[in-house]
Amino acid sequence: MKFNCSVDINQHTDKVVDIFSNPKHLKYIQEGFISKELISGIAGEKGAKSKMTYEKLELIETVITNNLPEEFYALYEHKHMTNTMKVSFIVLNDSKTRYNSEIHYTKFNGVFIKVITKLFPKMFKKQVLKWMNLFKNYAENYN
Repeated sequence: MKFNCSVDINQHTDKVVDIFSNPKHLKYIQEGFISKELISGIAGEKGAKSKMTYEKLELIETVITNNLPEEFYALYEHKHMTNTMKVSFIVLNDSKTRYNSEIHYTKFNGVFIKVITKLFPKMFKKQVLKWMNLFKNYAENYN
């Protein structure tokens, strides 16, 4: 399953990228976020592995590419699914940035999650858009 989402943010691209790149902001833009712990590599750089803990799940992030604002590309592994996320930020003008995200679910483990993806595929895109809009609101109000 693969889909794209985008939102326009009324904020300078440099500020948007700074917020996206700093894990201290995650608790404000992703519901249920608890922590991000570096396992190996250099945080944010190619090959870096981090454990991301949320109230209801835990996953491993592996950075594939990070040359923001053009591209951040990472692999996310969870016991029930594996996906990649490719993010880019496009300058629309001095105070407006387009946040693009391409999500590609490559593996689902277990009958339950496979049934959910077949019955409710739009649920995944809805969750990504929810987090992107939380990010947008946070970035627009961040000083």
